[in-house]
Order: sequence, then C-alpha cells, then structure tokens
Amino acid sequence: MNLGATVTVLYDDRAVPHIFAANEEDAYRALGYVTARDRLYQLYLQTMAASGRLTEIAGPRALALDREMRGLGLPRSAERLAATVRDTSPSVRRLRAYADGINSYVRTLPASELPLEFRLTGTRPSEWTLADSYHLFSRMGWTLAYLSLEDDRAAAASRVGTRAAAALVPDNEAIQEPIQPNGQRAPRFDARVLPPPGEPDTGSGRLLAAGATFFPARSAAMREDDERRSMASNNWAVSPRRSATGHALLAGDPHLDLTLPSIWYEAHLVVPGALDVAGVTIPGSGAIVIGFNRDVAWTLTNSGADVLDLYAEQVDDSVAPTRYRLDGEWKALESRIERYRGHGGETIAIDTLYFTHRGPMQRVRGRWLSMRWTVLEAGTEIDAFQDAAHARSAADVQAAFGHSYRAPAQNVIAADRAGHIAIGTQGRFPIRAGDGSGSTVRDGGSSANDWRGTVAADALPQSIDPAQGFLASANQQPIDPLVTTNWWGGSYDPWRAVRINRLLRGDSAVTVDAMRRYQTDPGSARADLFVPHFLAAAARVLARTGTEPDASLAEARRLLGQWDRRYTRDDARAVLFEGAMQELTTRTWDELIVPDSARRIITPASAMLAVLLGDSASAWWDVRSTPAIERRDDILAASLAASLASARAKYGAPDAGGWRWQGIRRANIFHLLRLPALSALEIPVQGGPATLSPSSGSGTHGASWRMVVELGPALRAWATYPGGQSGNPLSSRYRDRMDEWTRGALTPVRLPASPAELDEAHRSARLILERAR
Repeated sequence: MNLGATVTVLYDDRAVPHIFAANEEDAYRALGYVTARDRLYQLYLQTMAASGRLTEIAGPRALALDREMRGLGLPRSAERLAATVRDTSPSVRRLRAYADGINSYVRTLPASELPLEFRLTGTRPSEWTLADSYHLFSRMGWTLAYLSLEDDRAAAASRVGTRAAAALVPDNEAIQEPIQPNGQRAPRFDARVLPPPGEPDTGSGRLLAAGATFFPARSAAMREDDERRSMASNNWAVSPRRSATGHALLAGDPHLDLTLPSIWYEAHLVVPGALDVAGVTIPGSGAIVIGFNRDVAWTLTNSGADVLDLYAEQVDDSVAPTRYRLDGEWKALESRIERYRGHGGETIAIDTLYFTHRGPMQRVRGRWLSMRWTVLEAGTEIDAFQDAAHARSAADVQAAFGHSYRAPAQNVIAADRAGHIAIGTQGRFPIRAGDGSGSTVRDGGSSANDWRGTVAADALPQSIDPAQGFLASANQQPIDPLVTTNWWGGSYDPWRAVRINRLLRGDSAVTVDAMRRYQTDPGSARADLFVPHFLAAAARVLARTGTEPDASLAEARRLLGQWDRRYTRDDARAVLFEGAMQELTTRTWDELIVPDSARRIITPASAMLAVLLGDSASAWWDVRSTPAIERRDDILAASLAASLASARAKYGAPDAGGWRWQGIRRANIFHLLRLPALSALEIPVQGGPATLSPSSGSGTHGASWRMVVELGPALRAWATYPGGQSGNPLSSRYRDRMDEWTRGALTPVRLPASPAELDEAHRSARLILERAR
C-alpha cells in the first residue's frame, strides 16, 4: 500500500473502525482497505450491477438488468468522467487513494480466504478503479430516480384522458406541508375538484412505453411493489430554544432497500488538525455520506423532483440511424457497441446504442426518443461529501453541497454546535423552455426546447434558523407553490411530513430520546384523516337502512372505532383499516384497470383519495361494473364492510390473535444473492404505510440507518442500522445490530480523538497498516 506513514486502525466494541492517519490521503486509503476487508463481495457486486455486467455472474437471466444500465448511458457516463478528471483535485486524489486501499487488500488475499459468495459464484474480485466509484454514484442516481411525470400521466391518460390524468398526477400536491417553512402552523389542504374520467387518449401509448423502454426493470419493480415508487426517508433538526438541553438536535433515517450486509458501513477518520469525521459510507463511495464531525452533523432525504425530460427526435434511418435533425441540420449521432458476456467470457448479446447531445436515444413504438437526465451529467458529488467532512457550521454544509452536488437531488439538513439549523434542496434543477413544465415530451428538432440552464442556488428551497424552531423533510414537496415561480413537479408524499411536523410543533422541549422515538413513531396522519370519514360514512349508510341495519357494516364500524390509529406490533385493528383502504382504492380507481386484467395501469397517490373525499357525488365514486350509481358514502361503507369479511377469512376472528399487526407486516432483509439462509426474514416491526417508519408491501424497504446527534459543547451521537459491520455471514458481526434496529433502539457512537481515548475495554481489534518498504 502506498502509505505516506503508518496508519493505526482501532475497532471498537461495535466493530466500527477508527482510522488514525497522518494525512487525509492515507486516511481514505485505509478506509478503502478496511471496507474491502469487511465488505469485499458487496463492493464487487455493486460494481457489476452499476456497470451493466451482471451477466458475467448470472448469465442471460441478468441481461435485462444490464441492458437497462447500459441503455441509460450510466456506465458510459462514469467511464467518461473517470477518463477526464485530473489529480489536481484533492477529492480525486483521495478517491484514488481509496482505490489503492481496496486493491492493496485484494492483492494480499489468498484464494482460500475469498468471501463465501465468490466461491459460490465462481468469481474473483477485479481491480478497483476510479470509474468504479463513479459507477456507484450513477447507480444511486438510478436507485433514487423518479421516472418522471410524463410516464405517470401518460399511463393515466391512456385510460381516462389527458384532462383527468393531469388532475390525478398533479404538478403540485393538494396537501402542503413543505420543506421550506411557509409560516403556517398546520398543513394546508388546497381544495380541488377532480374532472370526471374521460375517453382514453390513444396517443399516450408511445409516451407510456418510453418509461418501460428506458427503465424496464425499475418500471416493472414499481408496478409490482408500490412502496418502491418513493424512496421514503426522514430528517429533521431542532433549534436550541426548542431542545430540552438547549443544544441543537438532528435526526436522520434514510429509507432504502434493506440488504445483508447493509448498504451502509460505519467508520471514523481522524487526521490531527485536519479531519475528524464519523458516520456511514456507502462501500465504494470513498466518503462519509451521512455523519458528523466535532462541529456539525448532516443527513439526507431524497428529492422527488422531476429532473428527466424526453425529446422526440427525427433520424435519417428508422432502423439504423446515424444522424438526427436539429435546427434544420443533420447532426451525427454517437454510437456505442455494447457486448454482454457470460460467466466464461462468451458473448451473450450485442447492442448498438445511440446518443444525441442530450443523452441516450431509444426506439419507442417506432419513434425515436432521447432523454436528458441530470444523473448523466453528475460527477462532482464526491467533492460535496468530502467538503462536508471539513465543515464547521450548518451553513458550511449547505455551501459544500450547493457548490458541488448535482444528482440525484437531495434534501440536505444540518445542525451545528453554535445552535444553527439549516436545510436545502440540493442538486441541479433544469430551467425548461416555455411554461417551464417537465410533464410533456418536447420536440427534439429544435434547440429552443433544450434546457435553458439550472435554477439559481438562491431560488432553491431552503431555510436557516426558521422562526418555528425546527426543520423537517420527509419526501414532501420542497416548496409551497404559492411562493415560487419555478416548476417543482415530481413525486411527493405528504403524510410523513404532516406527522413529523405535528410532533415537532407539539413539543417545545425536545429530548434526545424523543428524537429517537419519533423515528419509529407508529402514528399516522393518513389514518387520522381517513378513519373519521369511514366511520361517518358507515353511520350515515346505517341510518339510511332504518330498522334492518347491515350487521356486518355495523360490526366493522364498531371495530374500526376501537383503533387508536397507531401501528404498534400488538395492534389488532390496523389490518381492518388497511384492508378498507385497499378496497377503497380498488373501487374508486376502477377506471384505471387495464382491459382484460385485474391490474391498474397506475394507482394515484392516497392524497388524491383525500381530495376526492370533499366531493361526495364525484363520478369517480361510481363503480362501472354495477348498475347502481354509487356515491362517496356508499363506497366508503362498502369498502369497510368488505375489509371485515376479508380479514375474517384470512386472519380469523378479530380478537383471536390473527389480526395482530406483527403477524401481518414484517421486514424482509435479504442477502445480496437473495439466499434465504443468509437473510433475516419475517421480522416484526412497528409502523405501517405512511408512518414515519413505513412498513408495507414486500417489507424489503425501510430505515437503512438511524441517527440522532446532539450538538452540545461535546458532540454526542447515537445510531444503528439493520445488520452488522461484517459482510461475512459466519461472523458474529454480520447481523448483531438487528435486534436494536427492530426495537427502535440506538447505541452511543464512540468518538475518540486519538488512539489513547479508546480504552481497552471498548476495543475489539487493532490493525496497523505500514508504509510499503
């Protein structure tokens, strides 16, 4: 290893490496080494997935996934970036040192000590390059991508027409609890009337197919599992005047795919007088992504803003184009031959890919569409993370991200020891031509339709030290549309934002333990809104039936009325509500069902159902398959009664034990190769759909890291994640944190400033990395 001096690595009793180095390049070199030591197969598999080379492990069955990566131009983007960056940048030098650390470990590893997964798949780790880290960032862009309003609206329009589709998939949310405080003391509900279903728009098919063409694997995954449509995460910060200790507090829990080993690896880097940063890194990233130093802490949530546009292109040959038309002239297309190889190096498939000046171009139902996407124009994100490590204030963190961070767009929150809190939606957001909307396919024949630049930093959603004394983001719309002229269309979720803001408004002396409890709070703003409507509708329908009330509906109403609207593990009524919501969704959006199928082409957000509750006679309430004309109360009551019948059939009597929430919704944390024996499955957890710790669908998505930081004279932090530091399934550190994560507990983080400060009682191992002689 090309160390400048000896590096000492002390592992504490949580298996966290504390790296003590003489310079920053050595610190990151050692980080690469210990990451490879604990997570080598994860590094390898992530790179193969991000670079579109999974067929070299799994053969033809992975071809669709590889084609998606390469067809989007993600490997091309990473390779071009790696080829053009210069070592004059400190972050690039550190990233090269990180790669050297990984490779130094691999070079000394005998074949007999390769991780189990390499032996199971018959593979070996290849040399880590700078491009591999850029591949990882590209992959994160893909993971967190919102597939654009164009796709969702086209899906709806293909069944109910463009006018209704625009209302079902709106630019702005009807429930406003924005990230940038707007001065309100409660969420604002913007009343709307949904236009009735119209005739299907036959021209939307091509646009609908575009999402499935560019993002086939992601589109299919989200059709099968609606929880993947939003990478739900939370963060919030409390100012000293609303903190019980008089110090700023910060909490963060990004919700991502849950895997063993975890997407995160915890570490602490110390270079005397230069660097002292702790938190979690994504293996391969070469930086602490979420964390803190002695002065400031930061964490992230995903922004659902639409930063992807499609353009209809005119080409010279509809089958094998070489040129495309722009401003009346023919421009040469860039073509790229992609070969997909199998486990033995044999060629499985060959594709020819095309690129305009905007980005990748693909044929969609006989027409060529190109795509421009900020993720393909990223590349300096590593600068933002490494600069944040040196920040001394919340403002410094925002400046670091504002200067260098491009994509995928994030809501960055920070708090510092001086008592300041700040939040900002960070990334590059395009300024579009015309009305500024990103919800239509544009004519690619004119450069006038290209992006005009990016939204200025001072116009991005942001706040520092607000009068309300706290800040929060939970994937809601970042800014109130009433206070901005910029277009902020995207995919947003208001429910968790409403809940955390309610909790923070109601507590003027927030404790560290309260911050922890909020992360798994079982309360639900969604249930708070819908339950009274179910109960009231059932009462009105029962009153109409006179002397012969519906006994089943009466019982369903009685049982739902017993619910405290909290998704605790022992609760035995949430299942009734969730069943009613599913029935309500099915009955209300029957117009969106694909012909000859039981599948909806799109499911509008539950916030749209909330909007519809205000219009008792809307045409959307009517079920087309019945001769009667149903109204709101009919559908709500029928949904509740049907849920009771379904719950009885599936889980037994209400109080026989089968309705307990912990037996119905569980977390499923799979090994990277989805081997059940190496996974943690059927884990009872607290929380439900739209709670701060959502538990829904397949259970494979959830809080990937939980952290609370108190920014006092001496910073203190508590944290955990599901799994453990080791990627070795046979290690005691493979899943030793699972119990505390399941319980919603956090463990104190150790922050020794020198090796001497980590006493022997809290050490689990010692590693000395020597300079090569």
